[in-house]
Amino acid sequence: MGLFILRRFGVMLLTALCLTFVVFFLTNLYPNLEKLAKTQGNQRMTDEQVQTWLDNRGYTDPLLIKYGRWLGVVPGFTNTLDDGQFVGSCARPGLPREDVPSFCGVLQGEWGYSTVFKEEVGEIVAKRLGNTAYLMFWVLVLMVPTALLVGVLAGMREGSVTDRSLSTFSIITTATPEYVSGVIFIAVFTSSAVGLKWFKGTATQAMDNPTFENFFLPVLTIALYGMGYIARMTRASMTEVMTAQYIRTARLKGVSFPNIVMKHALRNALIAPFTVIMLQVPWLLNGVVIVETLFNYKGFGWVLVQAAGNNDIQLLLAVSVVSVFVVLVTQLISDIGYVYLNPRIRIS
Repeated sequence: MGLFILRRFGVMLLTALCLTFVVFFLTNLYPNLEKLAKTQGNQRMTDEQVQTWLDNRGYTDPLLIKYGRWLGVVPGFTNTLDDGQFVGSCARPGLPREDVPSFCGVLQGEWGYSTVFKEEVGEIVAKRLGNTAYLMFWVLVLMVPTALLVGVLAGMREGSVTDRSLSTFSIITTATPEYVSGVIFIAVFTSSAVGLKWFKGTATQAMDNPTFENFFLPVLTIALYGMGYIARMTRASMTEVMTAQYIRTARLKGVSFPNIVMKHALRNALIAPFTVIMLQVPWLLNGVVIVETLFNYKGFGWVLVQAAGNNDIQLLLAVSVVSVFVVLVTQLISDIGYVYLNPRIRIS
């Protein structure tokens, strides 16, 4: 197991480098850099002025050199402009020139400076990631137990009225996108036009003071969409396990039906849903873009939209690194969890 985890860490590191390099290449294409120059400088800049602006700030250097600076394995640079202002890869507003470090990349904990929010990228990502983590926690608390319960109840007795009813509910929730269910919830439960003003406050207020009234609707919107997929996977796995030979043997021995479900069927039936549940974590991190934008909840997905829409290269790179890390770690946890759920699974 230890050797397997060590190998996986090596693969994770290589994968992270490849993915971040691809994102770095795409964000540093010349049209993006030209847009950045005109946004930070002047929209009426000529092509020569744009080229000069990019040259002074190192954006026209070779791609591998820029990527090495961003990682923190290649020394940074500092240039002095005609007006006496100094700029560079490690320069920060308010930081004296003599205090500018030689290396300032991801390995040194320096994520860069946001051109939109005018703050350190690391502080922005940490704050917004904390908001989304809080949202994700309550989504998982609501979504996972409910989905497993629905799937197990539907798979226990295949073809029954309970099975058909719960399966229909699962299909409806999966087929309804978040932007549809979210709009419906807002219109029905918060709008004065309908009259059911059950939930007061906004999700923006929940960032500072989360309550049931201002936080439940975004949680419910995300949970419903993922709930149906997990429930259907659990139902399919439970149905397959209930027809296994050892289940029939337990029935012939007179074991009660609840004991058969809880002690024999449930553990084996949870192997496939466990994978789906682990896949929900990176989806929740990056797939809440619509919900956070719809409810104006300024979390990780909201920051992703702002960074992409405003061509904030450093912030977009930081969001990409965090996303890649979360996906790789959840996959590692998923692989390790297989062994503990079913000891017959061996890692070759």
